[in-house]
Formats: sequence, structure tokens, C-alpha cells
Amino acid sequence: MVLELKDIYKSFGEKEVLHGVSLSVENGKALGFLGRNGAGKTTTIRILMDVFRANSGEILLDGKKFVPGKHRIGYLPEERGLYPKRKVMDQMIFLGTLRGMKGREAKESAERWLKRLEVDMYADKKLETLSKGNQQKVQLASTLVHDPEIVILDEPFSGLDPVNAQILKDVVNELIAQGKIVIFSSHQMNYVEEFCDYITIIDKGRVTLDGDLKEIKREYGRNRLILAADDVPPAELCQRAQQVLEGLARVFEVKKEFLVLELSEGPDRRKILERLAGSDLQVEMFGRYEPSLNDIFVAKVGEESSDESK
Repeated sequence: MVLELKDIYKSFGEKEVLHGVSLSVENGKALGFLGRNGAGKTTTIRILMDVFRANSGEILLDGKKFVPGKHRIGYLPEERGLYPKRKVMDQMIFLGTLRGMKGREAKESAERWLKRLEVDMYADKKLETLSKGNQQKVQLASTLVHDPEIVILDEPFSGLDPVNAQILKDVVNELIAQGKIVIFSSHQMNYVEEFCDYITIIDKGRVTLDGDLKEIKREYGRNRLILAADDVPPAELCQRAQQVLEGLARVFEVKKEFLVLELSEGPDRRKILERLAGSDLQVEMFGRYEPSLNDIFVAKVGEESSDESK
């Protein structure tokens, strides 16, 4: 299956909040849908779920009009929606039946998911008595209780310690392996990098970057190298590298453990190595620079904001 949003516009009154948003995700892959607070992510998701109606544009599944009511969608919102004073099992069965399951079927599925997420001992407890992390796992179990075809996870790792985060990571990987369509939204870029093959970055209601994450990383790392030297902190190495590599490269960024160099037009990596070999620097690390998704996100959103302010 391929789910596509094409040229989605949305206004609230006179204020247009989405300006032609397009994205695509296929089953068995995860899409990282990213943006700063207020960028338009939640509005886009609500349009996909038919909570809001777009002013224009279309949503397609395998090239045909997508009708949310005909498909099983699991949505874990950033602002959680379960009832704190109701027992965990009771409300999971209730939510399952709302999504078309029979009571017995909903109970069996709820038991499986609570056990899978290691919170089955709280089935008869009120949600408010659970820790924040366990409440989060119950929220995820409720999202998946009806075996959704499309899974939308908004900040799913919020409030989880490393052990519980690993349980959730395993579940997300299982969903992807099962061929689900997974849309993953988070400000924790390390998790997005771990799961997502493709990313879409939205800023001020416009898509600013979209595509295969590996290809985007290669593009952003083009003509850039990393350099570290024995016993020379990056801050000190910065000045010495500028002198040694003058005319060949410049220091693009100083990281905690290494420098990022940007090649001047013309020189190649071999010439950089020759210049370094002839210096008194004891090179510890030298190679192609691969930016993190966090680097790309900050650079891209920053560029777009700067462009709009001119």
C-alpha cells in the first residue's frame, strides 16, 4: 500500500496554516514527519484522519481516494486521551469495540498487548495510579488493540526510561516488519533515524525537505570531511587546521570530538591528506562526514526561517 497526501491546503478562518503539503509513505516503511511546534504536523495528521477537512488537495491510498472510515487507523497523539479514573482493561475493551471489534475479541487483544508491553499486571488498575511511563505503554496498547493497518505515533517515547523505550522500539520494528504503514513524529531525532527510511520536514505549513533519509544525508555531507588529532581538543585544532589547510578547506563546524571541514572548490581528499601528513598534527580521525538528522533539521528549518525573514 502507498498512502499519499497531495497538495493539501487548510485554513482556519482567514489564516492559512497548510500551504500545499504533500507526502508519501508505503507499507513496510516508516516515515518521519518532522517539524517545530506549530509547524502544521498535527493539523496534517487530523486531516488524514478526517477530523479536519482540507480546503483543497487529496489523499490517496494506492491511487484511489482514501476513506479513513474504511480502514483501521491507530493514532497515538502527543496529548494523551485515555480516561485517568477508569480501569485499564475496561477502557481498552471500550475503545476496541468503538473500532468495530466484538467485546471478547477486544479483551483478548487487550490482554495480548498489555502483556507484550509488560503492563498486564495493571489491567484492573485505574490509569491514574500508574507511573507516567506505564501510562504511556497503556496508551500504545490502546492504539494497537484493533490491529491497525496505518499507525501514527506522535512523540511515542515521551516519559519512557531506557528499558521501556527499548520495549517500544521492538514493537515499532515489529509493526514495520508486519507491513504496516507507520508515520512517526518526534523531536527525538535519534529515534527517527533508527526507524525511518524517509523523512518529511514541515515548517510554517510548508514542506521544506522530503525524501530518502540516506540520500539526504549523503547530499548534506557532500564535500565535507571530519578531522580529529591526538591530544588536541577540537577548539584548539580549529585554528591550527585553518592554517595547515588554507586554500584547500575551511572549518565548517566545531563538534565536541572532531572538526567538520568543508572542501574548497577544486581540491580533493588526497590533497587534504598530503597537507596533513606534512604538518605536525597527529591525525586520529579523518573521513567523510555524515550529518545527523538533528544537524539536517536545524540547518534546514533555520535556512527556511532566515529566507522568509529577508
